[in-house]
Amino acid sequence: MCSIGYLVAFAGDIKIGVVDTEKILRESLPAIQAQKKIEQEFMPRDEDIKKIALQAKALQEKLEKNGAAMAETERRNLERNLANLSRDYQRAQKQMREDLSMRQNEEYNAILDRTNRAINKIAETEQYDLILQLQDFVYRSQRIDITDQVIKALEKE
Repeated sequence: MCSIGYLVAFAGDIKIGVVDTEKILRESLPAIQAQKKIEQEFMPRDEDIKKIALQAKALQEKLEKNGAAMAETERRNLERNLANLSRDYQRAQKQMREDLSMRQNEEYNAILDRTNRAINKIAETEQYDLILQLQDFVYRSQRIDITDQVIKALEKE
């Protein structure tokens, strides 16, 4: 049987840290730079989608304002054009969301790889026995949270 004093002494020799990866993906310099890069990449597509929406709105307003006075064929053509624009808008929006999600995942995975390397370096340098990813903890002491240290290490890279 182990004595409680022995267990406390043994536990005292273990060095444990926790890392909040969500905070790293929100607040670290590489994450902020990645977000700005992605915004720049997708800005032209977003502008194109906004133009389609404006065209559709203009057609809708024209139909509402002048639809009753228009010839049947002209009104049908406008309705068909509006339906086509609406489909184009929805398709472009869906494609952009999918592409954006894929690009964000690529960037986040690259940041997580860098984060893991930084964590391993900190663990070796400071002789941690265990570093856990912070998730759904009821309580944690701030003295074992090394998230800010990892963020600083990422900024030095």
